[in-house]
Amino acid sequence: MKLRTKLLMITGTILIAFPTADIAAQNWPDGLEVMERIDYNMVSENQIVESTMIVHGRRSSRTITSRGYMISDKKSFSEYLSPPREKGTKMLKLDDKLWIYSPGTNRVIQIAGHMLRQSVMGSDLSYEDFTEAEELEEAYDCTVIAEETVGDRPTLVVELIAKRDDIAYAKRKVWVDSKRWIALKEERYARSGKLLKTTEITEVFKVQGRWYPKHMIFKDVLKKGKGTEFIIDSIKFDQDIPEHLFTKAALRK
Repeated sequence: MKLRTKLLMITGTILIAFPTADIAAQNWPDGLEVMERIDYNMVSENQIVESTMIVHGRRSSRTITSRGYMISDKKSFSEYLSPPREKGTKMLKLDDKLWIYSPGTNRVIQIAGHMLRQSVMGSDLSYEDFTEAEELEEAYDCTVIAEETVGDRPTLVVELIAKRDDIAYAKRKVWVDSKRWIALKEERYARSGKLLKTTEITEVFKVQGRWYPKHMIFKDVLKKGKGTEFIIDSIKFDQDIPEHLFTKAALRK
């Protein structure tokens, strides 16, 4: 997830960590440094993730499980495992390009243009959210604007203002745990200033020495419903992942 779906930098077996002392308001790091610290807490060369997505509609909820393989934020391949109606659906992302395979039609479709704004499996996430590949610190000017408490955690509030007009969200606000360097909350805004989407991370866990989101709630505030829950069931970092997975041919296998 680019909130961040890619975040702890590991070189070989050396884990680079930052001090976890409280940060006084008069000694805030700049916004770019905060985003880089988040990266140091979550990025890996690659990862294999098994997850559960619960889509809460106006009348009922659906539970979808999947397995995903990722190399940095450039390549990803995922397959839906359940329910039966969605089983076998596959998604391939290469940089900012996205293809979907549907076993029901036996067709591979590239998702592009206005289709990127459509919902993924009826969830509160769009294909555009999934294909976001550019580093946040490259696409946005980042500024620490406040200190706040989220739950019982001290956070730094980082405001991100888009550098270009072609970026999906003109402004974002991220609440970053100032001890564990992980985002706990995010808001995404249109150029008009209208709030479009929110993300809340309600549970984190430590994996291989790094903090990582365990339970997230995404909400498209323009839609009715209670939002979409996303749960990490298992995650493994720095695995051997075959390159052939990241090809369109793998979608039909």
